[in-house]
Amino acid sequence: MRNSNSTPATFKAGDSVLCPSVSNAAYRLFNDKEYGCLGFTLNGKTYHYRDDGKVSRDDQAPSLFFDTPANRQAIATLYSGNQTNQRTVIDVTEADDNEVIIMSSFELSDIACDIESAAVVISDIGKLLALIHYEKIEPHVAISMARLTHDTTETWHELLQSQLGSIKKTLAMTRYGKEGSQ
Repeated sequence: MRNSNSTPATFKAGDSVLCPSVSNAAYRLFNDKEYGCLGFTLNGKTYHYRDDGKVSRDDQAPSLFFDTPANRQAIATLYSGNQTNQRTVIDVTEADDNEVIIMSSFELSDIACDIESAAVVISDIGKLLALIHYEKIEPHVAISMARLTHDTTETWHELLQSQLGSIKKTLAMTRYGKEGSQ
């Protein structure tokens, strides 16, 4: 994101610049005579920079970059669309995977929690059925437990179907869409 001759960029009033630490928009620089530097304004706040794109001469790297397609691409690659935090990507794909779905860890955690909770419920139902089979509980208690078990399985069926519907929508965008709809 430097000039092709590797010299630091020099900015002037009127230049269209990118400032990834502020946002992914382009800004037009102006001379801020009150402070003796360049600036741009966003939402009523003025950001100030030296002509080398740094906030202060002690900065290690500039904060401003010329608004060019190459710089936009480089910034998008570095920040992955998020100007405040870089994403951590954990790649669990195989070398021959040619389609990849990116999802948040929050969403994956939500799916895992639903699956774990359903597994606990299924295990509890299995234990209840074993108690009924071995006649370890009274018949009137077995009837009450069967009613609660029915309500629980219906609730979990709806929750898991909803989660599955969400997953199928995502899979529909891939070559596995037809397989996921079965």
